[in-house]
Amino acid sequence: MSKPKIAHGIIAAMITPMDDEGNVDFKEMRNQVDRQIAAGISGVFTLGTNGEGYILDHDEKLKVMKAVIEEADHRVPVYVGTGCVSTTETIELSKQAEQLGADALSVITPWFAQASQEDLYKHYKALNDVIGIPILLYNIPARSGNSLAPQTVARLADLPNIAGIKDSSGNFDNILQYIELTRNKNFAVISGNDSLILWTLKAGGTGGIAACANVLPEIMVSIYKYYQNGDWEKAQRAQDSIRPFRNCFKLGNPNTIVKMATDLMGFPVGMPRAPFNSLPDRVVQTVQKTLDKYYSEYKK
Repeated sequence: MSKPKIAHGIIAAMITPMDDEGNVDFKEMRNQVDRQIAAGISGVFTLGTNGEGYILDHDEKLKVMKAVIEEADHRVPVYVGTGCVSTTETIELSKQAEQLGADALSVITPWFAQASQEDLYKHYKALNDVIGIPILLYNIPARSGNSLAPQTVARLADLPNIAGIKDSSGNFDNILQYIELTRNKNFAVISGNDSLILWTLKAGGTGGIAACANVLPEIMVSIYKYYQNGDWEKAQRAQDSIRPFRNCFKLGNPNTIVKMATDLMGFPVGMPRAPFNSLPDRVVQTVQKTLDKYYSEYKK
């Protein structure tokens, strides 16, 4: 039995809109789902890094995933971040996401405590054994402190529900090794670093889960479309055009900058939950100037 086809194209790593008190704004969340679908996105991913899954409580997570799944209404696949520190809690949240109608799970490695490669293998295998929808591994060692080695990913790729991996390490050689070791396993390797999407596609990967889609969804979608149509020059131009905005990430917490930029684009998504909810005025001004430049130069 072949694995379902997931993690292809450009998937929006969606933010979670919040009001001034830090409460989830479900009305705006549904609006953002519709906005992404209208832009031609291949899927929406909620409760990831940009979705502030790390700071929402269990009940909030259930409400968020329910709202996104309902609003998407089978128009595009919905990916739900369900990774927790413990295997038990990860399984519990994953089962609830499956029951609510998630199309696939994105499961970050456990964090804070160091895990061996065998620990990580057993963690994901335990989830594989009780879940009936595709599981996308999520490697982001700078945030989690644990990295999935290529050899471990190759082992996990043999399990029936482990359908792919999102790599946000920023290490392109890591992506290459994932591709090389799973090439004949019907396994998707997708970039979690927006700057590497086109290069991942060219190397045999399947697309990107893009934070920048919150700000520039049409541009992100065009990278994949141009590539699929064989127009390398336009695909490269689209990929290069996000560099000015990506350069803003070094000015503060990237998640905060993405949310601020989305707000500056005219969408009332608010700031992240405290303590990650502020940026200096000079950074806000730089982001605004960058967005202005995007409109004048890159969206022609």
